[in-house]
Amino acid sequence: MNILITGANGQLGNEMRVLSAGHPEHTCFFTDVQELDICDAQGVKAFVRDHHIDVIVNCAAYTAVDKAEDNADLCDRLNHLAPGNLAEAAQAVGAALVQISTDYVYDGTAHTPYTENAPTCPTSVYGRTKLAGEQLALTQCSRTMIIRTAWLYSTFGNNFVKTMLRLGRERDRLGVVFDQIGTPTYAADLAAAIFTAIGQGIRPGIYHFSNEGVCSWYDFTLAIHRLAGINTCTVSPLHTDEYPAKAPRPHYSVLDKTKLKQTYGITIPHWEESLAQCIRRMEQQ
Repeated sequence: MNILITGANGQLGNEMRVLSAGHPEHTCFFTDVQELDICDAQGVKAFVRDHHIDVIVNCAAYTAVDKAEDNADLCDRLNHLAPGNLAEAAQAVGAALVQISTDYVYDGTAHTPYTENAPTCPTSVYGRTKLAGEQLALTQCSRTMIIRTAWLYSTFGNNFVKTMLRLGRERDRLGVVFDQIGTPTYAADLAAAIFTAIGQGIRPGIYHFSNEGVCSWYDFTLAIHRLAGINTCTVSPLHTDEYPAKAPRPHYSVLDKTKLKQTYGITIPHWEESLAQCIRRMEQQ
């Protein structure tokens, strides 16, 4: 199949690029804004048509959650309108669209893992625009697969794991929020799940993907330092209100992955296992 991966220079896009080497049966077109502006509806249609695209995987997004509060128009163009452009282009040629979304579509007030049919109630510009992008993509393309994920990290780009590694080596003490609960997602595992879905055939609908298990950002940080051998930095738990941010964060955003696992027969690693693998890869770079 011919696969278009947008946002190819980001964390997930780069992991898709790495894994594509193991899928020579597919021809992958990796684009970022320099090669294809997904806000340009006509340009997107022309690219999809001219390259005979069978599947679009949209890894592009405005993900600066706090900056989004002051850049709502740009955030809306990238997270809401652009997925609509991709969906229209896919629909025009009978292609499928895999749209990556987020746990921020929920308000984080639940106490049990969110299933795909749980009520959405985003509390930030980022969350609202991502939800609007989901809805537009589902409306414009009958073969749209939404994958909501959370706490994404990888060996590429900037992310929480890299920040905690750097701060752990620079400082002797660190405070990290302990009352926000979720599950980290290793982008390489998500990329593998996407290739599995493409190989078996995209089945439209909304799905969840993160690694298995549950933790707080504080627990996550302790595991990062332990696995990296950092033992000179004392990590203390903070309440959310001790670390104010412009955009509200979900206090609980654990995602139920049953639907994806049953639909595609996927086994998902525990977050600590994947974190260890990622840190090993970082050390080899």
